[in-house]
Amino acid sequence: MQKPQKLFIPAFAALLLALTAFQTFAQVDKQSKCDYLNFKTPGDYQAGGVQMIKLKEGYKVWTKRFGKSPIKVLLLHGGPAMTHEYMECFESFFPKAGIEFYEYDQLGSYYSDQPDNDSLWVLDRFVDEVEQVRKALGLNKDNFYLLGNSWGGLLAMEYAAKYQQNLKGLIICNMVSSFDKYVVYNTKLRNQLRPSLLDSFKVFEEKGDFQNPVYQELVFKEYYHRHICRLPEWPEPVLRSFKHINQHVYEFMQGPSEFVPGGNLEGWTITDRLKNITVPTLAVGAKYDTMNPEDMKEISQTVQNGRYLYCPNGSHLSMWDDQEVFMDGVIKFITDVQNGKFPGK
Repeated sequence: MQKPQKLFIPAFAALLLALTAFQTFAQVDKQSKCDYLNFKTPGDYQAGGVQMIKLKEGYKVWTKRFGKSPIKVLLLHGGPAMTHEYMECFESFFPKAGIEFYEYDQLGSYYSDQPDNDSLWVLDRFVDEVEQVRKALGLNKDNFYLLGNSWGGLLAMEYAAKYQQNLKGLIICNMVSSFDKYVVYNTKLRNQLRPSLLDSFKVFEEKGDFQNPVYQELVFKEYYHRHICRLPEWPEPVLRSFKHINQHVYEFMQGPSEFVPGGNLEGWTITDRLKNITVPTLAVGAKYDTMNPEDMKEISQTVQNGRYLYCPNGSHLSMWDDQEVFMDGVIKFITDVQNGKFPGK
């Protein structure tokens, strides 16, 4: 009778040990998930991760945090004066990768204050705004990744040129290094359109009638669907963001139309300063983009620690129309930097 008992007791003990280990693992896993879903924000009440950050000028900008992680990404939307909304697709990918990220409407955009003061719509002030937001969110060189698309990519490059000591990684999506390069390539793409369409564009442009619904529809159908977002039906967050654009700020900085650039960004360039950027940098280009993908490749080769991501089916919003390639490449870059595997391909 003793022999079976000796065999039974160790077996029972092993089973108990296994169950205890499983429960501990489950608790740790559950705790990590709970930590990621911790949307706690400063203040007397909780707002689902939303934090209005007060700038030194006295205005407030809107931010929203998703997740809790050692990896923290601040998203810079395009425009100028679009909104974070078209970047909501990151919500479907970054949480699964364990990446904490912040959606953010820059000053003048829909969810932030929109003061009637044209002295605010200058590049240097926007760069300083990003730095104020970084400080308010507690981001630093050990965890802070900055990701900008289009105008947001321009802003991200300028931020890195001035404040790269605060960055762990930089991601430049669908943006070239000078306004002139943008104009040249945009003109090239326009000239590929059929002559009768170009004649129709000129009729409205020569009269300055850029907001005419007919002109807007032509540009949207014939150009935006080829080079901004190639999905047959545009995603609701993209349409919502276009609906909420601050047209005055956009025109003041960019110009009245994609085809007639001429706001205060005209003549901008960072080409000669890219070589001074030392932080790990990813440049994203796409085949059908309004920006020349070869120019984005050149950015990755000019900075000191660069990588290039090419989206063969993407356009200016390759985060939507070449989503798998875009998201996989961006996440791999971030995790490689975080794990010390950069600049490996």
